[in-house]
Amino acid sequence: MMISLFELLKIGVGPSSSHTVGPMLAALQFVTELAQVRAPGQVARIQVDLFGSLALTGVGHRTDRAIIAGLMGEHPQTVDPQAIDDYFEAVLGTRKIRWLAQYEVPFEPRGDLVFHREEFLPQHPNGMRFTAFDHEAMTLLEREMFSVGGGFVADQRQLQSGDDELAQTVRVPWPFCSAEELLGICESRQLSIAQVVHENELSFHSATAIAAQLDQIWAVMNECIEAGCRHTGVLPGGLNIPRRAPDIYRKLSSDSNTDAAGCIVDPLRRMDWVTLFALAVNEENAAGGRVVTAPTNGASGVIPAVLAYYDRFMRPAGGSHADRGNEGVHDFLKTAAAIGMLYKRNASLSAAEMGCQGEVGVACSMAAAGLAAVLGGSPSQIENAAEIGMEHNLGLTCDPVAGLVQVPCIERNAMGAVKAINAARLAVLYGDGRHRVSLDKVIETMRQTGIDMQSKYKETSLGGLALNVVNC
Repeated sequence: MMISLFELLKIGVGPSSSHTVGPMLAALQFVTELAQVRAPGQVARIQVDLFGSLALTGVGHRTDRAIIAGLMGEHPQTVDPQAIDDYFEAVLGTRKIRWLAQYEVPFEPRGDLVFHREEFLPQHPNGMRFTAFDHEAMTLLEREMFSVGGGFVADQRQLQSGDDELAQTVRVPWPFCSAEELLGICESRQLSIAQVVHENELSFHSATAIAAQLDQIWAVMNECIEAGCRHTGVLPGGLNIPRRAPDIYRKLSSDSNTDAAGCIVDPLRRMDWVTLFALAVNEENAAGGRVVTAPTNGASGVIPAVLAYYDRFMRPAGGSHADRGNEGVHDFLKTAAAIGMLYKRNASLSAAEMGCQGEVGVACSMAAAGLAAVLGGSPSQIENAAEIGMEHNLGLTCDPVAGLVQVPCIERNAMGAVKAINAARLAVLYGDGRHRVSLDKVIETMRQTGIDMQSKYKETSLGGLALNVVNC
Protein backbone atom coordinates (compact mmCIF):
# COMPACT_ATOMS: atom_id res chain seq x y z
CA MET A 1 0.00 0.00 0.00
CA MET A 2 1.47 3.34 -1.09
CA ILE A 3 0.40 6.96 -1.18
CA SER A 4 0.24 9.16 -4.23
CA LEU A 5 3.15 11.51 -4.87
CA PHE A 6 0.56 14.30 -5.00
CA GLU A 7 -0.16 13.75 -1.30
CA LEU A 8 3.46 14.75 -0.63
CA LEU A 9 3.66 17.54 -3.21
CA LYS A 10 0.42 19.48 -3.05
CA ILE A 11 -0.75 23.03 -3.51
CA GLY A 12 -1.69 24.77 -0.29
CA VAL A 13 -1.55 28.02 1.60
CA GLY A 14 1.02 29.39 4.06
CA PRO A 15 2.50 29.62 6.53
CA SER A 16 2.46 26.04 7.85
CA SER A 17 1.40 22.64 6.57
CA SER A 18 0.93 21.20 10.06
CA HIS A 19 -0.50 24.33 11.69
CA THR A 20 -2.42 25.88 8.77
CA VAL A 21 -3.14 23.32 6.04
CA GLY A 22 -3.82 20.40 8.40
CA PRO A 23 -6.16 22.28 10.76
CA MET A 24 -8.08 23.77 7.82
CA LEU A 25 -8.59 20.30 6.37
CA ALA A 26 -9.56 18.87 9.77
CA ALA A 27 -12.14 21.61 10.29
CA LEU A 28 -13.56 21.04 6.82
CA GLN A 29 -13.71 17.30 7.42
CA PHE A 30 -15.53 17.82 10.73
CA VAL A 31 -18.29 20.09 9.40
CA THR A 32 -18.70 17.88 6.34
CA GLU A 33 -19.34 14.90 8.60
CA LEU A 34 -21.55 17.02 10.86
CA ALA A 35 -23.82 17.90 7.96
CA GLN A 36 -24.09 14.21 7.07
CA VAL A 37 -25.01 12.89 10.52
CA ARG A 38 -27.05 15.73 12.03
CA ALA A 39 -29.76 18.04 10.82
CA PRO A 40 -28.19 21.50 10.51
CA GLY A 41 -31.00 23.01 12.61
CA GLN A 42 -29.90 20.92 15.58
CA VAL A 43 -26.49 22.60 15.72
CA ALA A 44 -26.40 25.52 18.13
CA ARG A 45 -22.67 25.93 18.70
CA ILE A 46 -19.30 24.62 17.52
CA GLN A 47 -16.20 24.60 19.73
CA VAL A 48 -12.62 23.88 18.71
CA ASP A 49 -9.91 23.01 21.26
CA LEU A 50 -6.25 23.17 20.27
CA PHE A 51 -3.54 21.34 22.21
CA GLY A 52 0.23 21.22 22.47
CA SER A 53 2.23 22.73 19.63
CA LEU A 54 -0.93 23.87 17.83
CA ALA A 55 -1.86 25.93 20.89
CA LEU A 56 1.64 27.21 21.62
CA THR A 57 2.42 28.49 18.12
CA GLY A 58 -1.05 28.50 16.59
CA VAL A 59 -1.56 32.25 16.45
CA GLY A 60 1.79 32.85 14.76
CA HIS A 61 1.04 30.03 12.33
CA ARG A 62 -2.47 31.39 11.66
CA THR A 63 -4.08 28.21 12.94
CA ASP A 64 -7.08 30.12 14.29
CA ARG A 65 -7.75 31.71 10.92
CA ALA A 66 -7.23 28.45 9.07
CA ILE A 67 -9.74 26.64 11.26
CA ILE A 68 -12.37 29.30 10.72
CA ALA A 69 -11.83 29.07 6.96
CA GLY A 70 -12.15 25.29 7.15
CA LEU A 71 -15.34 25.47 9.20
CA MET A 72 -16.72 27.77 6.53
CA GLY A 73 -16.09 25.11 3.89
CA GLU A 74 -12.78 26.24 2.41
CA HIS A 75 -10.03 23.87 1.24
CA PRO A 76 -6.34 24.92 1.38
CA GLN A 77 -5.79 24.07 -2.28
CA THR A 78 -8.59 26.30 -3.54
CA VAL A 79 -9.09 28.97 -0.87
CA ASP A 80 -8.20 32.53 -1.82
CA PRO A 81 -5.30 33.35 0.55
CA GLN A 82 -6.52 36.94 0.79
CA ALA A 83 -9.99 35.79 1.91
CA ILE A 84 -8.75 33.99 5.04
CA ASP A 85 -8.22 37.22 6.96
CA ASP A 86 -11.57 38.54 5.71
CA TYR A 87 -13.33 35.46 7.09
CA PHE A 88 -11.62 35.85 10.45
CA GLU A 89 -12.44 39.54 10.77
CA ALA A 90 -16.06 38.93 9.78
CA VAL A 91 -16.48 36.23 12.42
CA LEU A 92 -14.71 38.40 14.97
CA GLY A 93 -17.07 41.27 14.22
CA THR A 94 -20.38 39.41 13.98
CA ARG A 95 -19.60 36.64 16.50
CA LYS A 96 -21.27 34.24 14.10
CA ILE A 97 -19.95 31.66 11.70
CA ARG A 98 -21.64 30.22 8.64
CA TRP A 99 -20.35 26.66 8.71
CA LEU A 100 -20.01 25.00 5.32
CA ALA A 101 -20.92 28.49 4.04
CA GLN A 102 -24.59 27.66 4.70
CA TYR A 103 -25.59 27.24 8.34
CA GLU A 104 -25.11 30.15 10.74
CA VAL A 105 -24.41 29.64 14.46
CA PRO A 106 -22.91 31.86 17.17
CA PHE A 107 -19.11 31.68 17.26
CA GLU A 108 -16.75 33.72 19.41
CA PRO A 109 -13.13 33.20 18.28
CA ARG A 110 -11.87 34.08 21.74
CA GLY A 111 -14.27 31.68 23.48
CA ASP A 112 -15.19 28.90 21.07
CA LEU A 113 -11.61 28.53 19.84
CA VAL A 114 -9.65 27.43 22.91
CA PHE A 115 -5.84 27.24 23.14
CA HIS A 116 -4.65 24.66 25.70
CA ARG A 117 -1.01 25.77 25.83
CA GLU A 118 -0.02 23.54 28.73
CA GLU A 119 -1.86 20.40 27.69
CA PHE A 120 -0.83 17.86 25.07
CA LEU A 121 -3.03 15.06 23.81
CA PRO A 122 -1.06 11.83 24.30
CA GLN A 123 -1.35 10.63 20.71
CA HIS A 124 0.48 13.51 18.98
CA PRO A 125 1.80 17.02 19.76
CA ASN A 126 -0.59 18.58 17.20
CA GLY A 127 -3.97 17.70 18.65
CA MET A 128 -7.41 19.20 17.93
CA ARG A 129 -10.87 18.50 19.32
CA PHE A 130 -13.97 19.57 17.42
CA THR A 131 -17.33 19.53 19.21
CA ALA A 132 -20.82 20.44 18.02
CA PHE A 133 -23.54 21.14 20.61
CA ASP A 134 -27.30 21.29 20.36
CA HIS A 135 -29.57 23.95 21.89
CA GLU A 136 -29.48 22.18 25.29
CA ALA A 137 -25.66 22.14 25.24
CA MET A 138 -25.63 18.40 24.60
CA THR A 139 -22.89 17.02 22.38
CA LEU A 140 -24.02 16.18 18.86
CA LEU A 141 -20.65 15.19 17.44
CA GLU A 142 -17.12 15.18 18.81
CA ARG A 143 -13.94 14.31 16.98
CA GLU A 144 -10.28 14.39 17.99
CA MET A 145 -7.90 14.85 15.08
CA PHE A 146 -4.17 15.24 14.70
CA SER A 147 -2.16 17.24 12.20
CA VAL A 148 0.75 14.86 11.70
CA GLY A 149 2.92 16.95 9.37
CA GLY A 150 2.98 17.83 5.70
CA GLY A 151 -0.74 18.65 5.70
CA PHE A 152 -1.75 15.09 6.61
CA VAL A 153 -4.54 14.62 9.16
CA ALA A 154 -5.35 11.49 11.17
CA ASP A 155 -7.77 10.51 13.90
CA GLN A 156 -6.85 8.23 16.79
CA ARG A 157 -7.69 5.04 14.89
CA GLN A 158 -5.67 6.12 11.88
CA LEU A 159 -2.71 7.06 14.06
CA GLN A 160 -2.71 3.61 15.58
CA SER A 161 -3.00 1.90 12.20
CA GLY A 162 -0.53 4.25 10.48
CA ASP A 163 -3.07 5.47 7.92
CA ASP A 164 -3.61 9.19 7.32
CA GLU A 165 -6.98 10.61 6.44
CA LEU A 166 -5.60 12.44 3.42
CA ALA A 167 -3.53 9.58 2.10
CA GLN A 168 -5.36 7.64 -0.56
CA THR A 169 -3.75 4.21 -0.23
CA VAL A 170 -4.02 1.75 -3.11
CA ARG A 171 -2.14 -1.29 -4.29
CA VAL A 172 0.69 -0.46 -6.67
CA PRO A 173 2.94 -2.65 -8.83
CA TRP A 174 6.19 -1.75 -7.06
CA PRO A 175 5.56 -1.10 -3.34
CA PHE A 176 8.57 -0.22 -1.23
CA CYS A 177 8.95 0.43 2.48
CA SER A 178 12.66 1.20 2.56
CA ALA A 179 15.41 2.59 0.38
CA GLU A 180 16.90 -0.89 0.24
CA GLU A 181 13.67 -2.25 -1.24
CA LEU A 182 13.45 0.66 -3.66
CA LEU A 183 17.00 0.09 -4.90
CA GLY A 184 16.26 -3.62 -5.22
CA ILE A 185 13.29 -2.89 -7.48
CA CYS A 186 15.38 -0.53 -9.58
CA GLU A 187 18.11 -3.14 -10.00
CA SER A 188 15.91 -6.16 -10.65
CA ARG A 189 13.54 -4.37 -13.03
CA GLN A 190 16.10 -2.04 -14.59
CA LEU A 191 14.03 1.00 -13.69
CA SER A 192 15.03 4.43 -12.47
CA ILE A 193 13.54 5.70 -9.21
CA ALA A 194 11.41 8.14 -11.21
CA GLN A 195 10.10 5.27 -13.34
CA VAL A 196 9.17 3.24 -10.25
CA VAL A 197 7.23 6.19 -8.88
CA HIS A 198 5.58 6.81 -12.25
CA GLU A 199 4.42 3.21 -12.63
CA ASN A 200 3.06 3.26 -9.09
CA GLU A 201 1.33 6.57 -9.71
CA LEU A 202 -0.51 5.04 -12.67
CA SER A 203 -2.53 3.17 -10.03
CA PHE A 204 -3.90 6.55 -8.95
CA HIS A 205 -3.95 8.65 -12.14
CA SER A 206 -3.57 8.40 -15.89
CA ALA A 207 -0.25 9.33 -17.48
CA THR A 208 -1.82 12.49 -18.87
CA ALA A 209 -3.15 13.49 -15.46
CA ILE A 210 0.22 12.82 -13.83
CA ALA A 211 2.01 15.08 -16.30
CA ALA A 212 -0.63 17.80 -15.97
CA GLN A 213 -0.47 17.80 -12.17
CA LEU A 214 3.32 17.87 -12.14
CA ASP A 215 3.24 20.80 -14.57
CA GLN A 216 0.76 22.57 -12.30
CA ILE A 217 2.96 22.03 -9.25
CA TRP A 218 5.99 23.38 -11.11
CA ALA A 219 3.95 26.35 -12.35
CA VAL A 220 2.85 27.21 -8.80
CA MET A 221 6.45 26.94 -7.60
CA ASN A 222 7.53 29.35 -10.32
CA GLU A 223 4.67 31.71 -9.59
CA CYS A 224 5.62 31.69 -5.92
CA ILE A 225 9.24 32.56 -6.74
CA GLU A 226 8.12 35.37 -9.03
CA ALA A 227 5.63 36.73 -6.48
CA GLY A 228 8.28 36.65 -3.77
CA CYS A 229 10.65 38.63 -6.00
CA ARG A 230 7.90 41.17 -6.68
CA HIS A 231 6.18 41.74 -3.34
CA THR A 232 7.80 44.29 -1.02
CA GLY A 233 7.17 45.47 2.51
CA VAL A 234 7.25 43.91 5.96
CA LEU A 235 6.09 40.38 6.76
CA PRO A 236 3.02 40.16 9.01
CA GLY A 237 3.15 38.96 12.60
CA GLY A 238 4.87 41.69 14.59
CA LEU A 239 8.57 40.92 14.12
CA ASN A 240 8.79 43.61 11.43
CA ILE A 241 10.94 41.40 9.20
CA PRO A 242 11.41 43.12 5.82
CA ARG A 243 11.12 41.14 2.61
CA ARG A 244 14.60 40.81 1.14
CA ALA A 245 13.93 38.90 -2.08
CA PRO A 246 12.94 41.93 -4.23
CA ASP A 247 16.16 43.82 -3.45
CA ILE A 248 18.30 40.74 -4.02
CA TYR A 249 16.50 40.09 -7.29
CA ARG A 250 17.16 43.63 -8.51
CA LYS A 251 20.84 43.42 -7.61
CA LEU A 252 21.33 40.05 -9.29
CA SER A 253 19.37 41.08 -12.38
CA SER A 254 21.30 44.31 -12.87
CA ASP A 255 24.73 42.69 -12.68
CA SER A 256 25.91 40.63 -15.65
CA ASN A 257 28.63 39.01 -13.48
CA THR A 258 31.17 39.30 -16.29
CA ASP A 259 33.95 41.79 -16.84
CA ALA A 260 34.88 43.59 -20.06
CA ALA A 261 36.70 40.49 -21.28
CA GLY A 262 33.68 38.29 -20.68
CA CYS A 263 35.20 36.53 -17.67
CA ILE A 264 33.00 35.55 -14.72
CA VAL A 265 33.59 37.91 -11.81
CA ASP A 266 31.95 35.88 -9.05
CA PRO A 267 31.84 32.08 -9.62
CA LEU A 268 29.36 31.66 -6.74
CA ARG A 269 26.74 33.98 -8.20
CA ARG A 270 24.52 31.07 -9.16
CA MET A 271 24.33 30.13 -5.49
CA ASP A 272 23.08 33.64 -4.82
CA TRP A 273 20.23 32.94 -7.23
CA VAL A 274 19.44 29.72 -5.37
CA THR A 275 19.35 31.67 -2.13
CA LEU A 276 17.03 34.19 -3.77
CA PHE A 277 14.65 31.48 -5.00
CA ALA A 278 14.37 29.97 -1.53
CA LEU A 279 13.95 33.31 0.23
CA ALA A 280 11.28 34.39 -2.25
CA VAL A 281 9.20 31.26 -1.70
CA ASN A 282 9.45 31.34 2.06
CA GLU A 283 8.67 35.01 2.33
CA GLU A 284 5.51 34.29 0.35
CA ASN A 285 4.79 31.38 2.67
CA ALA A 286 5.35 33.52 5.76
CA ALA A 287 2.85 36.02 4.38
CA GLY A 288 0.21 33.30 3.99
CA GLY A 289 0.48 33.06 0.21
CA ARG A 290 0.00 30.17 -2.20
CA VAL A 291 2.81 27.62 -2.00
CA VAL A 292 3.50 23.99 -2.75
CA THR A 293 3.78 21.86 0.37
CA ALA A 294 7.06 20.12 -0.44
CA PRO A 295 6.90 18.18 1.79
CA THR A 296 5.89 20.87 4.32
CA ASN A 297 5.22 24.59 4.16
CA GLY A 298 7.99 25.51 6.58
CA ALA A 299 10.41 23.85 4.14
CA SER A 300 8.56 24.83 0.97
CA GLY A 301 11.44 26.85 -0.48
CA VAL A 302 14.07 24.11 -0.70
CA ILE A 303 12.75 21.97 -3.56
CA PRO A 304 11.58 24.94 -5.71
CA ALA A 305 14.97 26.64 -5.27
CA VAL A 306 16.94 23.55 -6.31
CA LEU A 307 14.55 22.79 -9.15
CA ALA A 308 14.78 26.41 -10.36
CA TYR A 309 18.58 26.06 -10.23
CA TYR A 310 18.31 23.04 -12.52
CA ASP A 311 15.79 24.75 -14.80
CA ARG A 312 17.68 28.02 -15.23
CA PHE A 313 21.30 26.95 -15.10
CA MET A 314 21.58 23.29 -16.04
CA ARG A 315 19.13 22.03 -18.63
CA PRO A 316 19.58 23.06 -22.28
CA ALA A 317 18.90 26.72 -22.94
CA GLY A 318 16.51 28.09 -25.52
CA GLY A 319 12.80 28.65 -25.49
CA SER A 320 10.34 29.11 -22.70
CA HIS A 321 9.45 26.70 -19.90
CA ALA A 322 6.54 25.46 -22.00
CA ASP A 323 8.31 24.68 -25.27
CA ARG A 324 11.40 23.08 -23.75
CA GLY A 325 9.38 20.32 -22.20
CA ASN A 326 9.34 19.33 -18.54
CA GLU A 327 10.58 15.74 -18.59
CA GLY A 328 13.55 16.61 -16.37
CA VAL A 329 11.33 18.55 -13.99
CA HIS A 330 8.99 15.56 -13.77
CA ASP A 331 11.85 13.15 -13.07
CA PHE A 332 13.16 15.51 -10.38
CA LEU A 333 9.79 15.70 -8.63
CA LYS A 334 9.04 11.98 -8.90
CA THR A 335 12.45 11.09 -7.48
CA ALA A 336 12.12 13.62 -4.67
CA ALA A 337 8.67 12.23 -3.84
CA ALA A 338 10.04 8.70 -3.53
CA ILE A 339 12.46 9.88 -0.87
CA GLY A 340 9.75 11.85 0.91
CA MET A 341 7.57 8.74 1.07
CA LEU A 342 10.33 6.93 2.96
CA TYR A 343 10.61 9.69 5.56
CA LYS A 344 6.86 9.85 6.01
CA ARG A 345 6.54 6.11 6.40
CA ASN A 346 9.56 5.45 8.61
CA ALA A 347 9.89 8.67 10.63
CA SER A 348 7.77 11.83 10.37
CA LEU A 349 7.38 15.09 8.46
CA SER A 350 6.21 16.91 11.59
CA ALA A 351 8.48 19.46 13.26
CA ALA A 352 6.36 19.00 16.38
CA GLU A 353 7.69 15.43 16.48
CA MET A 354 11.09 15.65 14.79
CA GLY A 355 12.20 19.28 15.01
CA CYS A 356 13.25 21.03 11.80
CA GLN A 357 15.23 17.99 10.68
CA GLY A 358 11.80 16.62 9.81
CA GLU A 359 11.05 19.62 7.59
CA VAL A 360 14.08 21.39 6.09
CA GLY A 361 16.18 18.26 6.62
CA VAL A 362 13.71 16.09 4.71
CA ALA A 363 13.26 18.74 1.99
CA CYS A 364 17.05 18.95 1.59
CA SER A 365 17.26 15.16 1.27
CA MET A 366 14.42 15.10 -1.28
CA ALA A 367 15.89 17.96 -3.31
CA ALA A 368 19.34 16.35 -3.31
CA ALA A 369 17.82 13.15 -4.69
CA GLY A 370 15.85 15.02 -7.34
CA LEU A 371 18.88 16.94 -8.51
CA ALA A 372 21.04 13.81 -8.48
CA ALA A 373 18.48 12.17 -10.79
CA VAL A 374 18.59 14.94 -13.40
CA LEU A 375 22.39 15.03 -13.12
CA GLY A 376 22.27 11.48 -14.48
CA GLY A 377 22.88 9.71 -11.21
CA SER A 378 22.25 6.00 -10.78
CA PRO A 379 19.70 4.87 -8.17
CA SER A 380 22.50 4.18 -5.70
CA GLN A 381 24.01 7.63 -6.30
CA ILE A 382 20.59 9.21 -5.82
CA GLU A 383 20.15 7.31 -2.55
CA ASN A 384 23.61 8.52 -1.51
CA ALA A 385 22.68 12.13 -2.28
CA ALA A 386 19.51 11.84 -0.21
CA GLU A 387 21.48 10.35 2.66
CA ILE A 388 24.06 13.15 2.57
CA GLY A 389 21.29 15.73 2.53
CA MET A 390 19.83 14.41 5.79
CA GLU A 391 23.02 13.32 7.53
CA HIS A 392 24.11 16.93 7.84
CA ASN A 393 20.74 18.13 9.07
CA LEU A 394 20.45 15.64 11.93
CA GLY A 395 19.48 17.30 15.19
CA LEU A 396 18.15 20.46 13.54
CA THR A 397 15.73 22.07 15.97
CA CYS A 398 12.49 23.91 15.28
CA ASP A 399 12.52 27.10 17.34
CA PRO A 400 10.48 29.74 15.46
CA VAL A 401 10.74 33.17 17.03
CA ALA A 402 7.31 34.38 18.22
CA GLY A 403 5.77 31.25 16.71
CA LEU A 404 6.17 32.71 13.21
CA VAL A 405 7.57 30.88 10.19
CA GLN A 406 10.13 33.64 9.66
CA VAL A 407 13.19 33.47 11.93
CA PRO A 408 15.12 31.24 11.41
CA CYS A 409 12.84 29.44 8.93
CA ILE A 410 13.24 31.65 5.85
CA GLU A 411 17.04 31.66 5.79
CA ARG A 412 17.10 28.01 6.82
CA ASN A 413 15.44 27.09 3.53
CA ALA A 414 18.18 28.89 1.62
CA MET A 415 20.82 26.96 3.57
CA GLY A 416 18.97 23.70 2.92
CA ALA A 417 18.80 24.36 -0.83
CA VAL A 418 22.51 25.08 -1.15
CA LYS A 419 23.30 22.02 0.93
CA ALA A 420 21.10 19.86 -1.32
CA ILE A 421 23.01 20.99 -4.41
CA ASN A 422 26.31 20.21 -2.73
CA ALA A 423 25.02 16.77 -1.67
CA ALA A 424 23.88 15.90 -5.20
CA ARG A 425 27.14 17.01 -6.80
CA LEU A 426 29.20 15.13 -4.24
CA ALA A 427 27.21 11.92 -4.79
CA VAL A 428 26.99 12.02 -8.60
CA LEU A 429 30.03 13.91 -9.84
CA TYR A 430 32.49 12.56 -7.28
CA GLY A 431 30.93 9.33 -6.04
CA ASP A 432 30.02 5.90 -7.38
CA GLY A 433 27.06 5.14 -5.12
CA ARG A 434 29.05 3.21 -2.52
CA HIS A 435 28.96 4.76 0.92
CA ARG A 436 29.15 3.76 4.57
CA VAL A 437 25.84 5.19 5.87
CA SER A 438 22.66 4.10 4.12
CA LEU A 439 19.59 6.28 3.67
CA ASP A 440 17.56 3.82 5.74
CA LYS A 441 20.02 4.17 8.62
CA VAL A 442 19.97 7.95 8.48
CA ILE A 443 16.14 8.02 8.43
CA GLU A 444 16.06 5.79 11.49
CA THR A 445 18.68 8.01 13.14
CA MET A 446 16.52 11.06 12.41
CA ARG A 447 13.54 9.33 14.00
CA GLN A 448 15.50 8.41 17.11
CA THR A 449 16.96 11.92 17.35
CA GLY A 450 13.46 13.38 17.15
CA ILE A 451 12.27 11.14 19.96
CA ASP A 452 15.23 12.18 22.12
CA MET A 453 14.89 15.90 21.34
CA GLN A 454 13.36 17.97 24.13
CA SER A 455 9.87 19.27 23.32
CA LYS A 456 10.98 22.90 23.72
CA TYR A 457 12.96 22.46 20.49
CA LYS A 458 10.02 21.00 18.55
CA GLU A 459 7.81 23.83 17.26
CA THR A 460 6.73 25.09 20.66
CA SER A 461 8.69 28.37 20.64
CA LEU A 462 9.75 27.57 24.22
CA GLY A 463 13.48 27.20 23.57
CA GLY A 464 16.39 28.02 21.29
CA LEU A 465 16.20 31.21 19.25
CA ALA A 466 12.52 31.59 20.09
CA LEU A 467 13.50 32.14 23.73
CA ASN A 468 16.82 33.92 23.44
CA VAL A 469 15.91 36.40 20.73
CA VAL A 470 12.86 37.54 22.70
CA ASN A 471 14.92 37.80 25.90
CA CYS A 472 17.49 39.93 24.07
